[in-house]
Order: sequence, then structure tokens, then C-alpha cells
Amino acid sequence: MTTALATKNRDLILAGPVGSLDAYIQAVGSVPVLSKEEERELAIRFHEEEDLDAARQLVLAHLRFVVHIAKGYLGYGLPLNDLIQEGNVGLMKAVKRFDVSYDVRLVSFAVHWIRAEIHEFVLKNWRIVKVATTKAQRKLFFNLRKSKQSLAWLSADETQAVADDLGVTAAEVTEMEKRLSSRDTLFDPAPDADDDHQFTPAAYLPAANADPATLVEDEDWHDDATARVASAIDTLDERSRAIVESRWLTEDKKTLHELAAEYGVSAERIRQIEAAAIKKLRTAVAA
Repeated sequence: MTTALATKNRDLILAGPVGSLDAYIQAVGSVPVLSKEEERELAIRFHEEEDLDAARQLVLAHLRFVVHIAKGYLGYGLPLNDLIQEGNVGLMKAVKRFDVSYDVRLVSFAVHWIRAEIHEFVLKNWRIVKVATTKAQRKLFFNLRKSKQSLAWLSADETQAVADDLGVTAAEVTEMEKRLSSRDTLFDPAPDADDDHQFTPAAYLPAANADPATLVEDEDWHDDATARVASAIDTLDERSRAIVESRWLTEDKKTLHELAAEYGVSAERIRQIEAAAIKKLRTAVAA
């Protein structure tokens, strides 16, 4: 990356997701992840020498994790750029309070602060009628759906179990369940009859237990594996590629006997060709 491009990306990141959100996400994703030693050195410089540039580097290197966490809260119908902004505030608070003597990575420490800021933003802006005003209600708000075993209403025993687990009364659990199940006429509309998707706050919930580091790792692995499979498919001969695509990569999958009739060979021969092709694909992905 040229110096000019690096400076442009840095300015875009520091400005926050107020312009092109896609460009911002791409920019924060291009910032290298710090090693544990680099992270420790920067934290010491910031806390012992009040080096603001070290703090800036810590923040920039962890903005990608804020984006991943913020995406988990899209189900509440709030703009992603606002969620990211609030998460960034939490990240900066975490950097200020980070203590290297505990020997933990900053991302593990910062998750609490990032989620806390986003939670506060969601509670203030999700609906006109506030659903949680006390600390206990806030805890209940973000844990009730996760505690439910199904989409059905909780039974009396399940309600009491959730109440005991979250430290609230059974009446509060029932009241919160009613609030979460209710709709706001304007801000939580029912979907149109022809609409296959329901983009409303009640339709989606955040993955509250998602580890941002794991999300990044899984996404990188998936992209790499997809590229490897695509490359490996291109190396197959025409017949093997056609058989694999007909058996696995189309909605209208063909049977071994259908392919045997098409190519004029036995079903067992088609199975052998398919097995050899899949083995080659698996080797390419695992390499």
C-alpha cells in the first residue's frame, strides 16, 4: 500500500462510518492485526508515557472487531453505522482502561465495553416505549430470547427458571416477554403479503455469544476454502466437473442412474468418478 493510500485509509477510519460504510469497513479490515507483543508494547507506551499515537494504533487495529460485533445487532432495525459508532466509543473506553498486567488480549477485554455502549444505544432507540429502564430489566431484555427454548410462550416452570437464572421476578419475565412480542404500528410493521423477508426489530436477534475473533477467523477460512474449491473444480476434467456439479452444485440434482444413462456407463462407474473428484476437492481445501 502506498503512503498516500495508507494516509487516505487512516483518515477515513478516524472519521468514522459517516460517508461510505462499505469503504469504511474495507478500510478497517485492511489494518493489520497486532501480535500480543505489539499490543502489550503499545499499551505500556500509552499508559506509562501517555503516548496518544500508541492509543490510536490500538484503536485502529481493533475496529474490525467492532464492526463484527455491531452487525450482530442489526435485528433491532437501527443503522449499522450508528451501531459501529457506539461500539467505537466502547472500544476507546476499553483502551483507556486496559491493564496489561492481567495478561489478556485487548479484544477479550474490550468486548464488554463495546457491547455495553451498543446495548445502551439499542435500549434508547429501539422503540418509542422503552422496554427496559432498570439494570435488572436491561439484563432481562438482552437475555430473555437467548434463554427461551423455542418460539412458543414460556410455561410457568420455564418462566420461573428464567427469573431465577437472571435474578428477576417471574412477573418481570412475563411482562418483558409481552413487550418483546408486541409490535409498534409504525416502527415495527408487519411485512407485505408478497414480501419473503421481514426486516423488523422483532424478526432478528443478535448472536450475543459470538466471539469477534472467531468470526474473523471463520470468515477468512470460508473465503479461502471457497477460493480453493473453485480453483480445484477448474482442474477437473470436463466429465468429472459436470458430474460433481450435477450431483452437488445444482438445485435439481441428478441421480447416479440418470448420469449413467447420460454418459453410457454404469452407475458404479459414475460413483467412482464422483468419489475421485470429491477426494481431489477435499485435498485442495485441506492443503
